[in-house]
Amino acid sequence: QVRLVESGGGLVQPGGSLKLSCAASGSIFSIAAVGWYRQSPGKERELVADFTAGIATHYSDSVKGRFTLSIDNAKNTMSLQMNSLKPEDTAVYYCHQSIRTAPGARVDDYWGQGIQVTVSS
Repeated sequence: QVRLVESGGGLVQPGGSLKLSCAASGSIFSIAAVGWYRQSPGKERELVADFTAGIATHYSDSVKGRFTLSIDNAKNTMSLQMNSLKPEDTAVYYCHQSIRTAPGARVDDYWGQGIQVTVSS
């Protein structure tokens, strides 16, 4: 079984920075894709940034130039550095990974439990 655990959320003032981390544990043979999503009250979950193996990182227009997704394969962790935060970035953030747990196994999607980020003065 694979488990994803997010950390690093909290309250920050507009213009501030936060770094979210997502640690993966369990049976991981290979990772096909990783990403960060967010969901605000009354809105659907939206993609923030993602990376597919062999393809460049993609960012939503709303965060491009402010957020940076990074991956540490040796530690099975991923992070989201968020700079110049705005009140509209307030949401629950979720990490996502598409993982193959064994050679020849199918790729399954896994999600973290979500972590609150609040941008407010």
